[in-house]
Amino acid sequence: MNRETLRMQAVQSPIIPIVGELIRQHPGTISLGQGVVSYPPPPQAKNAVLSFFENPDNHKYKSVRGIPELLDLIETKVISENQINMTDDRCIVVTAGGNMAFMNAVLAIASPGDEIIIQSPYYFNHEMAIAIAGCRAVIVETDENYQLRPEAIAAAITHRTRAVVTISPNNPTGAVYSEYALRSVNKLCRDRGIYHITDEAYEYFIYDGARHFSAGSIPGSGEHTISLFSLSKAYGFASWRIGYMVLPKHLLDSVKKIQDTILICPPAISQFAACGALTAGFAYCRDRIDRIAEVRHLVLDLLEPIRDLCTIPDAKGAFYFLLKVHTDLNAMELVEKLIREYRVAVIPGTTFGIESSCYLRVAYGALERETAAEGIGRLTRGLRGIIAVS
Repeated sequence: MNRETLRMQAVQSPIIPIVGELIRQHPGTISLGQGVVSYPPPPQAKNAVLSFFENPDNHKYKSVRGIPELLDLIETKVISENQINMTDDRCIVVTAGGNMAFMNAVLAIASPGDEIIIQSPYYFNHEMAIAIAGCRAVIVETDENYQLRPEAIAAAITHRTRAVVTISPNNPTGAVYSEYALRSVNKLCRDRGIYHITDEAYEYFIYDGARHFSAGSIPGSGEHTISLFSLSKAYGFASWRIGYMVLPKHLLDSVKKIQDTILICPPAISQFAACGALTAGFAYCRDRIDRIAEVRHLVLDLLEPIRDLCTIPDAKGAFYFLLKVHTDLNAMELVEKLIREYRVAVIPGTTFGIESSCYLRVAYGALERETAAEGIGRLTRGLRGIIAVS
C-alpha cells in the first residue's frame, strides 16, 4: 500500500541518484554531474581522526552545538576570513553538512504555509527542504547573467514571507553576487523584518578577479542574518558531513531542539577531522583551487566551438557552468541521450526549476585536465550530433 503523504509527493526526487544510476548502466561514462572536488582532506584531518581514538569518552554523545575545539576554530575563521563580528547577538552551531544547516534554519524561522524566497535557477535541495517543512518556495528570477534582482525580490515579499535565500558563489550557475546586491538584499530583509539566509559553501571558489562577500559582515546584520558554510567542497569533506551556521542567538534554542531531535550531535569523529582541516586552513585549499581554475579555463576553451548551439555564461565562482542549449528537446531527454550515446553525464536544468528552455549544468571541480578534456569533448560532440537530428 502506498502511504506516502501528499506533502512528500510534492517533493521532487533527488536528481543525483537518478543520473548516477544511468551512469552505472552505461560503464565508461564520464560524469560532469555531481559537484565535488577530486582532492582529499588535508593530512591534519587524518591525524586528528587518529587522535579521536585516544580518548574513550569521544565515543559518547557530544554537545548538540558542536565540540568546543571546533567551535573555537570556526569562530576564529569567520572573524578573520568573513569579517563577521561575533558579538553577543550571534552564535555558531556545527551541523551535519550545509544542507542540514539550511533545514535547521527553515524549521527554526517558519511555520507550515509560510514562504521562503529563493532565486531561480535554485539549488534543488533548498527547494526540497522548504517543501518538506510544509512551506512554500517563492521563486524569483535572476537576470540574464544570473545576478540578483533586489527589486523583484522586494515585490515578492508578502505577509507570509519569512526569509530570502541567496547562494554566492552560486550553485547551479557559478555566478558570484556583488557586494552591492547582497547589501541591498540584506537591508531589504532588515527593513521588512525577515531573515536573510546566505549560503556560502563555495566561498573559496572564485576566479578572474571576482570577490566573495559575506552579508553577515554588514554592521547591524546579526539579528536577521543566518550564514551557512560547509567543509564539503573546499576541504574535500563531502562524505564527512560537516557544515556550520552563524545565526542570531535568539534562534539558538529552536535550532538546538531541531538538531537534538534529528541528530543529537554532529558526528564527533567528523568534528575531530574538521578541527584538523581548519588547522590546515585556506593555505591547504589555495593550490588545489588554483588547479581547478586551470581546468575551468580549459573547459571554457573547449566549449567555445559550440557557442552556436548554446549560451555559455560568464561564471566566476563555484565549479559549474549552466548552459542554455538551443533546442526544443526536454533537458532530461537530452541528458539520457548524452549518457547512452556519448557516455558523458550532466545534470538537467529542470531540477533547478528551469522549465521554459533546455539547460544543462556542467560540473568540473572533480576533473583532472585529461578527464575534463575528454568529457567536454564528448559533450560537444554529443550536442552537435543530437541537436543536428532533433
